This record gives sequence, C-alpha cells and structure tokens, in this order.
Amino acid sequence: MDLLTSKDVFKSPEIKLLLQASADQMQTLGYTEHSFRHCRLVSNKCGEILENLGYPERTAELARIAGYLHDIGNAVNRSNHEQTGAVLAYDFLLRHGMACDEAIQIMMAIANHDEGVGVPVNAIAAALILSDKGDVHRSRVTNRDRASFDIHDRVNYAVTRSTMSIDAGQRRATLELEIDTAISAMMDYFEIFLMRMKMCRNAASYLKLDFTLLINQTRLL
Repeated sequence: MDLLTSKDVFKSPEIKLLLQASADQMQTLGYTEHSFRHCRLVSNKCGEILENLGYPERTAELARIAGYLHDIGNAVNRSNHEQTGAVLAYDFLLRHGMACDEAIQIMMAIANHDEGVGVPVNAIAAALILSDKGDVHRSRVTNRDRASFDIHDRVNYAVTRSTMSIDAGQRRATLELEIDTAISAMMDYFEIFLMRMKMCRNAASYLKLDFTLLINQTRLL
C-alpha cells in the first residue's frame, strides 16, 4: 500500500469541507484568517524546518500533513480546537490507510500546537509550533473596517513582513517581523503574543536551536 502523502490530504474533499467550515466559523467569531492560505503556509514551513535540520523525508512529510490539518478542530468550536482537531485528524488518517504510529505522531503534534496547553512533545509538534506562531501578517486580518479593529486585528495588520528561518549550521530559529509602528506599537505585539514567543523558544529548544525574535531589525529575544 502506498504511503499517505500531504498531496493526498490536500486533495481530500472531506478536509476541504472541514477547512472551509473552520474558516467560516472563525470569520463569524471575528478571528484572523485560519483557512487554506494559513494551513498551506504552515504545512510548507513545517516540512521545510525538518528538512533543513536533516530529519528523514517521511518525518518532514508527516509534519506537512500535521501543518495542513492543525486547525480543522475550529470546524467544531474554537474552544479546545487543538484537541478536537487532533481526534478528527487521527480518525481521518487511519480511515485513509496511514499506519497507527504515524497517525499518533500527527495527533500529538496537533493536540499540542496551541498556546496555554501546547508543548513540543515531538519534532513534528516543535516544527508546527514554530510554523504556526510565525504566521503573523496583515493578510490574515478579515475585518475590513479599520475603525473597529481590536488589538489582534491591529497588531496583525501592522505586520507587513514576517519570516521564520532556520540556520542549521548556527542552530538558530529566527522570526523576523517588519511592523508599521504608526499602526501598532511593539508593546502591543508582546501584550498578545508573549505566550506564543515562549512556545517558539521551547519548540526551538526541543530541536536543539536557539530562538531569536527580530522586529524592525532590532533583536528583542
């Protein structure tokens, strides 16, 4: 039997419907974008991180799948979406022929990607945390009325560029942001994202990397 791949998951009608439901629900609740763009970006970055660090290609492929599926729990409810999504993903992967040991790794990663509850329990989880928390950008803001922006909208809209890079030789993960401080002060970023940055530092440490945060070319972590 052929191994299940990320391309198989991308093409699944079931997953497309779950991600669309997730996007619809999150937009209704007033959250930033959590749909196909975010999931594809996180998926690609997950695989890239583990490839750069020399992990086996199959591990990088499992990370791509975890990255794509990590937010499907939002189709059920935002509350505890990481755990709901982990169970949904595990069930889907088993039904589509993935071996239990691989599906379990993905389940663990998805269940541990969100702040407040997540820890880097395996390499896939660590890559997922770095990839997910690094996606801060104005393109994620779905609210088109700038006058009604809350702090999350304002901070995301202020970020004009975000890049998560891995230097395997220097053993360093770097999140670099360009923030328009006329829209949002740097302290606003830390007010809402401090927990996420702590998660990134822990995830980098699991992968034996140091974590650096650069905002407007200034090192802050």
